[in-house]
Amino acid sequence: METSRNIFFRIGRLGLVLTAAALCFVTSTIQAAGTEMPPAPDFKQPDPAAWINSEPLTLADLRGQVVLVYLWKIDSVNCAKSFPWLAEVEKKYGPKGLRLIGVHTPETDAEKERGVVNARIQDLMLKDPVMLDNDMHYWNALHNHYWPAFYLIDKDGRLRGSFIGETHEGDKQAAAIETLIATLLAEPAPPAERH
Repeated sequence: METSRNIFFRIGRLGLVLTAAALCFVTSTIQAAGTEMPPAPDFKQPDPAAWINSEPLTLADLRGQVVLVYLWKIDSVNCAKSFPWLAEVEKKYGPKGLRLIGVHTPETDAEKERGVVNARIQDLMLKDPVMLDNDMHYWNALHNHYWPAFYLIDKDGRLRGSFIGETHEGDKQAAAIETLIATLLAEPAPPAERH
């Protein structure tokens, strides 16, 4: 006869397995070309102090490029473990037209300090533009709930894919993201806007 402790343990393990399966199921959303795609939210931080490694950027500045936006925070181990893969992605696809933009969205007040974030960026040797999202405006505009999270924006400024969770070179999520990057890079550039 099973004790109540053993039954509780089995139910707990089943719950963990089901939760993990559910997270794997919802880890990505990809929009196919030709479907109605929402525009990506613009970077709403015009203050140069809100940017590290760059002057303030807008989606208009990035038109014609594929953009991989990654949301992260300095105290997240999962984010830190994803940076080697991001570096490889930039090395592989940067020369073909991919831009990486980091969005640092803090969880605590201590993570809002520019100097603390900048020191972590230096430790991680990040060279990408990083926007400080201390008011969580960009986070909320994406309806995001996780660190790290990755969003792909096409050459016309539309969201085409979203992925959540730690990502490593060679894993299934990395392969899915890189396949979508290659697809978006192969698409024609949008027509030039007339002024």
